[in-house]
Amino acid sequence: MKAFFDKLLSLMLLVVLLLPLFFLMIIAKTYNGGTGIFKQKRLGQKGELFTIYKLQTFCLKTNKINKVGFFLRKYKLDEIPQIINILLGDMSFVGPRPELPIYLDKLTGEFNKILELKPGLTSSATLKYINEEQILLKSDNPKHYNDSVIYPDKLRLNLEYYYTQSFIGDIKIILKTVVKIIFRK
Repeated sequence: MKAFFDKLLSLMLLVVLLLPLFFLMIIAKTYNGGTGIFKQKRLGQKGELFTIYKLQTFCLKTNKINKVGFFLRKYKLDEIPQIINILLGDMSFVGPRPELPIYLDKLTGEFNKILELKPGLTSSATLKYINEEQILLKSDNPKHYNDSVIYPDKLRLNLEYYYTQSFIGDIKIILKTVVKIIFRK
């Protein structure tokens, strides 16, 4: 049921968002250089690597996020290309966010169960830490705060999702994500 829902919704959204995505890609390319699309290897289901797609938010000349990149990130527009990842079957709409390969060694013991799930576009952890960049900027030591507070909490929330996932729960997470992005609540 979940795989069918993911395929159907991703196909419908891709049709609706193809033209806006094309324009956003041109804007990202114009202001940031490169192709406008950022590609990176991430951990997928069963720990297999896949290429995640995002709109490019870093300016290649300055290696910093400019106003366009900030806007794309603030409204999560940089995540739209991941609809392609969902259509390809690498991701789901709801599930733990796909991790960088360097975090594979953190997924030990019971947390290894998280790798049984397809990574998702959104999750309970995503909702809780939707402003993660701003949270980390307020910290004296962002890396330490992420490693000791945020990341362990995300693991806990993702494991909780593993045990409690349901189709209705996924719909609720999707709706909460949309509301949070649009109304910034």
